[in-house]
Amino acid sequence: MGISLTAAAAQHVHNYLDGRGKGLGIRLLVKTTGCSGLMYVIEPVDQPDTEDMHFDSQGVKVFIDPKSLIYVDGTEMDYVKQGLNEGFEFRNPNVKGECGCGESFTV
Repeated sequence: MGISLTAAAAQHVHNYLDGRGKGLGIRLLVKTTGCSGLMYVIEPVDQPDTEDMHFDSQGVKVFIDPKSLIYVDGTEMDYVKQGLNEGFEFRNPNVKGECGCGESFTV
């Protein structure tokens, strides 16, 4: 399955990487933290790690380490603007619960 991006998410990533002046794509990680236990982390990738898996979606390369892929396989990333707030939203079919603030999740 892998990871997919909406057109809005892909455009945001392209704009970010263009403004940065370099980058092959982004890395999606899952780290242990937050109220519910797991949190998404996104970072630019200039050089992929040897164990990274990569998926292409909407012209964006998304790199994921095998341990994180277990938690995010099948996820769709979107970029949403609502009023003054904007950011990535994740539609992850593996999520069983989220904390009240929406920053962390459980599977």
